[in-house]
Amino acid sequence: MSSSPVTLVRKINPNAALDLQTDKIRLPIPGERNILITSALPYVNNVPHLGNVIGSVLSADVFARYSRARNYNTLYICGTDEYGTATETKAQEEGISCKELCDKYYSLHAKIYKWFDIGFDYFGRTTTQQQTDIAQDIFLKLYKNGYLNEDIVIQLFCEKCQRFLADRFVEGTCPKCSYEDARGDQCDHCGQLLNSIELINPRCKTDGSTPITRKSSHMFLDLSKLQQKVENWIEKASVEGKWSANSKTITQSWLKEGLKPRCITRDLSWGTPVPLEEMKQKVFYVWFDAPIGYFSITANYTNEWEKWWKNPDQVKLYQFMGKDNVPFHTVMFPCSLLGTDDEWTLLHHISTTEYLNYENAKFSKSRGIGVFGDDAIDTGIPVAVWRYYLISSRPETNDSTFTWKEFIAKNNNELLANLGNFVNRVIKFVTAKFNSTIPSFSYDSESEQELIKNINNLLTNYIDALENIKLRAGLETAMEISRQGNGYLQDSKLDNALFENKPEKCASVIGISVNLIYLLSAVFSPYMPSVSESIVRQLNAPLRKIPDTFTMDIEPGHQIGKAEYLFKRIDEKMGEEYVNRFA
Repeated sequence: MSSSPVTLVRKINPNAALDLQTDKIRLPIPGERNILITSALPYVNNVPHLGNVIGSVLSADVFARYSRARNYNTLYICGTDEYGTATETKAQEEGISCKELCDKYYSLHAKIYKWFDIGFDYFGRTTTQQQTDIAQDIFLKLYKNGYLNEDIVIQLFCEKCQRFLADRFVEGTCPKCSYEDARGDQCDHCGQLLNSIELINPRCKTDGSTPITRKSSHMFLDLSKLQQKVENWIEKASVEGKWSANSKTITQSWLKEGLKPRCITRDLSWGTPVPLEEMKQKVFYVWFDAPIGYFSITANYTNEWEKWWKNPDQVKLYQFMGKDNVPFHTVMFPCSLLGTDDEWTLLHHISTTEYLNYENAKFSKSRGIGVFGDDAIDTGIPVAVWRYYLISSRPETNDSTFTWKEFIAKNNNELLANLGNFVNRVIKFVTAKFNSTIPSFSYDSESEQELIKNINNLLTNYIDALENIKLRAGLETAMEISRQGNGYLQDSKLDNALFENKPEKCASVIGISVNLIYLLSAVFSPYMPSVSESIVRQLNAPLRKIPDTFTMDIEPGHQIGKAEYLFKRIDEKMGEEYVNRFA
């Protein structure tokens, strides 16, 4: 006969527990702090690499998890951006339909983000009826309000393919920096936005032939008419939302140049149809259409989506992206919304990253350079280590570089030696010496009060960093809290002799350290949720809120669970093997 599981005694302050209520549809609650979070919609037709992961979805996830752990009413929305030329090109390459391609890559994205512990409230896609309805409604309001003009466009036409060439089907030399592989919409080398007609020596991406020019009618959003509106909004929002210097600089350079009418339709079949009879063969340009995906994806989550997106007085919108997406989110998309005269929830805070490079090269799937999402899974290295390394190297103000040497060093010298050591040492001591039960303890001596004061100062810094989306600084502060714990064990000389000779002091060290571990489970939960889950399992405790101050919530008489190793050492020699594997 198998013995029934032992029920451990729990003695924990019930107010410390975090109630995530993951099963209910979230809507804004009047009078509460309502946080709406988006990460730039990843383009469906490629496998995300580590730079894509840290640039948007992981950064947004850290802030979303922090917000939930502070009991803010939080909704985190994302999904795949599926329309446009890049999908058509890729589907053509793979010999399948656009829908088949989107289905295939949507599943791949979803699997990778699930493995990375990205806790979306909803991860959707832009190829839905809601996308068509909302995008067409915005378009028709802009049309009615006089912000759209029809004009003739001289376009590149491939006689071999017998079609107009959308931006992504054209390559050529950038007129600004002379880079020879500029795309028809943007030069990846200098960042200049382009019209394909401006390229020097253009060539059709499908067959390499030189295209000719032909005329086609298109709709333009007259950004010049909306410049004053958007400038007034930016002046207020950039201060209230504490936009980064980089975001402000990029935005101001667009405004300074003067906004011009911008074409928002394309001669394609794969996209949201333009709702005008004379243009029914055309679709919306992906950069008019794609950000509307934030709304349509939310509308697939709840039909009450407007309570989030048309509620500027009660909802604060935080958006995460790479720096190349800034002008679309701070200028073009807000112009589209301001022109409708509806009350939209516009951007509050924008968090951007620079580029993450790989061992001093650029990530390239075609050349097999760098670690992509599916590669990270295949290494067998736990997800927590990847999340820790990526956030600790987050390119917040400058480009940063992923190196295997640093990756392994951070696992061994920081995660294992600092956090892993502290938790394991305390849990094993409680098991061995106190029969897994927290003893009665006091914390009013000078050394204990000094520790509590230091922890509270660090906790204040941590909260300030996360509130201002300084994710790296928050992580460094969490590690410093753990270092304080290790230092406290060293200074207190926690060992058998202390247990035998100074039982009261030993009980204090254990009681405070166990509670400090509980606090660490909370402050690391945005960064490494799987580690926090392991810690609370070992403590036999519920997930913890992130508090304002360090308090003793695990009480005498509480029984802890079994010890688990949080991290394992990675052999330094593996670094070279990984470098070769991903070169």
